[in-house]
This record gives sequence, structure tokens and C-alpha cells, in this order.
Amino acid sequence: MSVFSGMSRPMKAAGVALIGVAIIAAVIGGISALGGGNGSNEAGPSGTPTQPGSSSAPPSTSSSATPPSTSTSASSSSPVPPSPSSPAPGQPTSAAPGQPGGDQQASNKWVTVRVFNNSTIKGLADRAAEDFRGSGWNVNEVSNYSQGIIPTTTAFYRPGTDEEAAAKQLAQEFGIKAEPRFEGIQSASPGVIVIVTKEYQAGHKGS
Repeated sequence: MSVFSGMSRPMKAAGVALIGVAIIAAVIGGISALGGGNGSNEAGPSGTPTQPGSSSAPPSTSSSATPPSTSTSASSSSPVPPSPSSPAPGQPTSAAPGQPGGDQQASNKWVTVRVFNNSTIKGLADRAAEDFRGSGWNVNEVSNYSQGIIPTTTAFYRPGTDEEAAAKQLAQEFGIKAEPRFEGIQSASPGVIVIVTKEYQAGHKGS
């Protein structure tokens, strides 16, 4: 038996229309509900546009600042060792070449020294040679010089060679003169040439 039984035709028509309106309202409500859910999923954070591939999570602050390397700080504050060429504190420095100093004076004494007697005193050159050797000088020849008269005992050297420093040191040590070689001995063998005259005092050393 139908729900419209017993109703007049106008009432039946009105009932059908109400049922149709109700069905349409239900359909529209369902569509609106579905549309509202999709829209909420597409919307970004309030007022912030969503970029493709971007994350809504806040950026990590742990990677934004890198702590300074402790090894760099340690190396910059560590003391720098002294250069090997620099003398250690409290140690004497060696003398520069050509300057007075223990090492330089010792090296001067390795220069060859030859001693010649220019006097009538027999053995004077031998005594002078012994004096020089006793002080560490490298005397390798003792002889006579008879090519002329030398005014005073002198150590002769070739200028600009190691003989110069050696001759001056020997002269200062024994109180004699030091001069460049003269023409008569210019071509003689290398080394300091000491020509001893009569005023030389055996065993005497200058101050």
C-alpha cells in the first residue's frame, strides 16, 4: 500500500515535490562536504604559498652554524719553535767570516806559513818557527832569504786571500808587522811568508 493512498491528487503532487527537493538537498550537501575536504587539503599555511617540492617543516638550525675547528685554534696559539739557524738563548754566536772570533782565528792558523831568516843570526828562523808552531800555526818550511834586506820582521800576504787575515792575526799575536807581498815574492807559493830579521825576540808574543 503506498504512502500516497488516501491523499488527493494535489497533495500527492506536493508530496512528490517535497521528496524531490529533499533528495536534491541531500545530493548538494554531500557534494559540498566532499568539496570542502579537498579544499582544506590544497590550502597552504595561513598566508604562505606552498611551493612545489617544498617542505612545510621549519628549517633545521643545527646545520646553519658550524662550530669552529678546535684544531685550528690550537695550532694558532701554539708557540713557534726557533729557527735552526738562530742560536738558542744563552748560547754564544759564532763569529762571521773575517771578524774576530774563536772559530775564525782557529781557521786562520791552518793557513800555510813559511819562515825565512834575513839576519846573520844562525837558527833565528828555526826559533821563530817553533814559536809559531807552539801557538798552533801551520809552519811547513824554514829557510833563508838573501834577495835583499828587510827592515823588520814582517808577515807578508796576498791581498784578498785568506792569507791576509792569517798574516794580520799572526802579526798581532807576535808583535810583528803584516804587509802585502812585495814584487820579489809575488810569485812565491801560496801561504803567509814571514821574513825574520835580527830584532826578532825568540819566544816573544805581543799583547
